[in-house]
Amino acid sequence: MNVTELARKLKITTKELLEILPVVGFDIGRRAIKIDDRTGRKIVEQWSQLLAAYQEKTAAAKPAETEATVAEAPAVKQVTVPSTIRVKDFAEKLKLPISKVIAELMKNGVLASLNEPIDFDTASVIGQDLGFEVVADTHEQARAETAASATLERLLQEEDQTKRKPRPPVVVVMGHVDHGKTKLLDTIRKTNVVAQESGGITQHIGAYQTVHKGKMITFIDTPGHEAFTTMRSRGARAADVAILVIAADDSIQPQTKESIKIINSAGLPMVVAINKIDKPDANPDRVKQDLAALNLAPEEWGGKTICVPISAKQGTGIDDLLEMILLVADTQAEQITANPDRPAVGTIVESHISKGEGPVATVLIQNGTLHRGDLVTIGDTFYGKVRAMKDFIGGDVSEATPSMPVKIIGLKAAASVGDILQVTADVDRKSRVSSYQLKEQATAYSKPREEIGPQENRQALNLVIKADVLGSLEAIISSLVALDHPEVSVNIIAKGLGNITEGDVQRAATGGAQLIGFHVKPTQAAEQLAREAKVELKIYQVIYHLIEEVKAKLEAMLKPEVIRTELGMLKVLAVFVKEKDVMVVGGAVTRGLAVIRSKVDVVRAKQTVATGTLAQLQMNKIAVNEATAGQECGIRFEGKPVIQVGDSLVFYTEVVKEKKIG
Repeated sequence: MNVTELARKLKITTKELLEILPVVGFDIGRRAIKIDDRTGRKIVEQWSQLLAAYQEKTAAAKPAETEATVAEAPAVKQVTVPSTIRVKDFAEKLKLPISKVIAELMKNGVLASLNEPIDFDTASVIGQDLGFEVVADTHEQARAETAASATLERLLQEEDQTKRKPRPPVVVVMGHVDHGKTKLLDTIRKTNVVAQESGGITQHIGAYQTVHKGKMITFIDTPGHEAFTTMRSRGARAADVAILVIAADDSIQPQTKESIKIINSAGLPMVVAINKIDKPDANPDRVKQDLAALNLAPEEWGGKTICVPISAKQGTGIDDLLEMILLVADTQAEQITANPDRPAVGTIVESHISKGEGPVATVLIQNGTLHRGDLVTIGDTFYGKVRAMKDFIGGDVSEATPSMPVKIIGLKAAASVGDILQVTADVDRKSRVSSYQLKEQATAYSKPREEIGPQENRQALNLVIKADVLGSLEAIISSLVALDHPEVSVNIIAKGLGNITEGDVQRAATGGAQLIGFHVKPTQAAEQLAREAKVELKIYQVIYHLIEEVKAKLEAMLKPEVIRTELGMLKVLAVFVKEKDVMVVGGAVTRGLAVIRSKVDVVRAKQTVATGTLAQLQMNKIAVNEATAGQECGIRFEGKPVIQVGDSLVFYTEVVKEKKIG
């Protein structure tokens, strides 16, 4: 868990927690960002004693601080940052190169590109390492969000309401990381999308469209990269309806609660998809009870929350879910409109740098129509001319209408997820995005970065990951991090964007890692080198399949759990036959049962000297299956022939149980 999360549970600041833990015996650095779950639980359970011990130690050892000591302390530069800040914005505040800030983040186990957000606690730790005092400014983010919200609101509203026409509803899918969001979207795509494109398109472009009963629906997929949260901060106008996916066998989890908060704060109507109803331990009623406990009582219980039972794996209930989305959208029909005749305004859903096409972005058109050849700006900065557009199945299009996701080619630099794109007629040369920005972004997105090693006392599955776009890479990494287990972990030794090269194979070979590609291809030289170096190379088209196979590999690394059940004990009174690997002895059962075919431990002076099997059991020369306490019997023991008169034989069974993750 995050140290920040643990501090919040204990109702103290992160800084105070990191000062206390080393003093009371926990080997945790003062700049730690994450902590082992097991250690975290131990700290929570013993917190009152730990706090008392800390206060006792510091009271006895705290030296008096003199004025001279204070005077000698070097002056520390102070910077003010909001609760979350993008890495590049943080570097600008520190007036340091982005590469230096990213390197410091990597030292602390945080893998982030220049456009990724970091929270205040992370910024505080990194700032301290770089010689800065980082102070929280909650007002700055609020001001920025309010200004951006007002701008987007103004751009989306049309004074003349008569020009507005109905548009397809935009649906965002949210929920806990392993509750089946990706599988649900993949199932909808396969069964309802008009055209047969390759699997995994949801992660590939971040948005797509489907048709149900002649009506178009647009889906935004937000796995891992928090696009929706970012877009919400720019005005909460990216979606019209939210689907909350909850697994019927797992019910509400922390990430589910966070999704509910986001949906409620955005003011979106919500449809709950209770997934995995096909599983033997599925309990939809438990999900409904947990929803009711959060003041989200289901409709059938007299509440207002719409719940639809589904199985994304088997395709059960998908049509019912789409039908409910359209019904909910109909209740918002007055708001789900746009003017297709005005210049386009939209939100960036996905962004990356393509080796062949340069900077490209997927934009969701929210008002107006985007045409090939339009000049576009992002945040009052001119980003270039739309040279080409492709729809969600990769087909060339000349225009994009409201609620349509489209990939645009021709930008001068990679935009950020959540940025507002709009068409402009005039270009201010001073506001053009610089070529330096383009070079800087290309470098940041294309270089694989080293990650911190695995936690101690765990086996690690080393991986090198290459993906086509930033959103996919973030989704994969966040999903892999969620595969948490005390005995095994995923260790990503390098990651990057673009096709797999010889350098990637060499990194994997050096680190003893498997090489994974998502929507990318290996070069011919890389493929040949992988064969020669015996590096396992796998390419995936669907994130769900990638995660499942990595999970299976981790589970194969787990040592199976052996469950032993003791049955009884016998005191050896006589030895009748002693042969190679076989003995016949007699004795009295002192407790429990002696059961045929059970395992046997030979115990002498409280030490186990041999182990074998109870092959035959006789009472009064009659074969029996078991003998109970107080009865005398003869047994045929198969094992090392070391039994002596006076030894104890302990009978037991063993069941081997394979361990699972999650």
